[in-house]
Amino acid sequence: MTKFSELGLAEPIQQAIADTGYTAPTPIQAGVIPAMLDGKDIVGIAQTGTG
Repeated sequence: MTKFSELGLAEPIQQAIADTGYTAPTPIQAGVIPAMLDGKDIVGIAQTGTG
């Protein structure tokens, strides 16, 4: 997934993200947001500052 709009986030959250200037999720965000929205537990590893 390369756009926040493809992650299943609510429209107000998508608008807030757009308002801050972010255009695409980082790999860790793209990987965990859908699982989080499904109510799954998440353990992730990413370089500091990547999401």
